[in-house]
Amino acid sequence: MTFEYTPRGVCARKMRIELDGDTVKNVEIIGGCHGNSQGVAALVKDMKVDEVIRRLDGIRCGHKPTSCPAQLAEALKAYAGD
Repeated sequence: MTFEYTPRGVCARKMRIELDGDTVKNVEIIGGCHGNSQGVAALVKDMKVDEVIRRLDGIRCGHKPTSCPAQLAEALKAYAGD
């Protein structure tokens, strides 16, 4: 299943997350810092949704109250119904 999310408060404009049940198979982050987005996507590949949320939730970008990794956690919370 592919899930799309529009992040808030960050440079990224859209996140496409491919999931197999409760496992992240692929993440594509459109906009934002390309290298960082690729790195986050590679690190969460084949990781359980709950683990991604646990690791990324609450990460901040500079003075912003959120970040692209934290928005990925928010996307997965929305997917999981949390």
